[in-house]
Amino acid sequence: MTTSPLPDDVRDLLAAVLEAIDLPHPATHAGAEVHDRLLATRVIQARIALRAALGNDALSLGPAWDAQYLREQLARHPVTGYVTAEQAQVALDEGKTWSEAVALPTGEGQ
Repeated sequence: MTTSPLPDDVRDLLAAVLEAIDLPHPATHAGAEVHDRLLATRVIQARIALRAALGNDALSLGPAWDAQYLREQLARHPVTGYVTAEQAQVALDEGKTWSEAVALPTGEGQ
């Protein structure tokens, strides 16, 4: 394992940005629409955090604070409302039909 040349707080901010934009792929076209809306919202939050960290458009209290704030904003926009390709594949491997595999759990996004 190699160590990062980045300070821990900067590395944490970059990890939070990756969390914001690294959404799992949707299994269906309808899921892609939900995925894209979530991604757009989360990208805006990541952009705000990065601009703050770079001293643009916002006051920054440091990378650690920016990372924490970004994660708080991401928690308001969790990755829900669609079935991921991986979730669908697991369901298919369990013997479910395609319709069953891509159906959202009751109450989620319905």
